[in-house]
Amino acid sequence: MSSYEPPKPASGRHLPKPDLSGAAALSICESLLLALNDHNILPENEIVGILRDAAAAHAHDAGEDGQAEMHEGVADLINRIIDGGNSVRRR
Repeated sequence: MSSYEPPKPASGRHLPKPDLSGAAALSICESLLLALNDHNILPENEIVGILRDAAAAHAHDAGEDGQAEMHEGVADLINRIIDGGNSVRRR
C-alpha cells in the first residue's frame, strides 16, 4: 500500500485539482521506488537522485510547449515529495 500523502501547499500557492491518471502514475511510481529500496536494489540516495533529476528536467524546461506553469508546478511537487520523504523509507 502506498504511503502517499498529498503535499501541503506552500504559503500563497494553491494545489491544482487532482488528475486521476497523474495521481495513479505517482502512486505506482512511488510504490516501485519503495520496493526497489526495500529489496536493496537501489539505495535511498539513488532514489532521491532520480527524483531530483525528474524535478530538474521540469524546472529547467523553457516552456516552449506553452506549459511553463505546468513544468514549474511539477518540479515544485517533486521537490515537496523529496522534502516530505514519502518515496523512501528513511531509517
